[in-house]
Amino acid sequence: MKSSMLSLIQGKLIVSCQALENEPLHSPFIMSRMAVAAVKGGAAAIRANSLLDVQKIMDTVDLPVIAILKRDYPGSDVFITATLKEVDELMIANPQMIAMDATSHTRPGELQLPELVATIRERYPDLLLMADIATVEEAFHASELGFDCIGTTLHGYTSESKGLSLADNDYQFLRDVLSNVDVPVIAEGNVETPEMAAHCLRLGAHAVVVGGAITRPQQITRRFVNAMATPPA
Repeated sequence: MKSSMLSLIQGKLIVSCQALENEPLHSPFIMSRMAVAAVKGGAAAIRANSLLDVQKIMDTVDLPVIAILKRDYPGSDVFITATLKEVDELMIANPQMIAMDATSHTRPGELQLPELVATIRERYPDLLLMADIATVEEAFHASELGFDCIGTTLHGYTSESKGLSLADNDYQFLRDVLSNVDVPVIAEGNVETPEMAAHCLRLGAHAVVVGGAITRPQQITRRFVNAMATPPA
């Protein structure tokens, strides 16, 4: 199963269908319709947040799902599938893959990343694990821990990488991650155009996740508004 999903998404687009509680499209039903639209557009997989959204999407479309569960914990910067509790909750839906924060930040709960990965492997041996990282060092560490794939998801969103973007310096960060790990690398984070997604594949990314540029209309609208407000050169 693991090799079949990774083969299925190779060279393809994964659409992230997410809307947080403070966003206008927050609803498992709406996210499931977003997933249907992604299927019709040719997506190979869906990334989704929360058990309810994952269940509704898996009931609605026949595509593999990368599941996450975002939850804030006081005193910790880790919020993407932070503990075993989130993994157990998501496994009620039995998704093919779960992504989790694999940064160097201290996790909430008793299990830090090495112990957490080992526990998940023992409890759910057929589950694929994706490491969401922000630095090259974190990518290498995640590959050493046995993650099935690495996502550049958090590059630009942690204290160590704040303000950086995947496309900076001709995608040097993506190039560096690719040269430092032996597992598939999924490009994710600020991939805003089809041209950027295609370029990530040309550089060697296994697949590309696109979220806000497809499924968050408030962000898309803001990009248009900001561009139109800029005086012409």
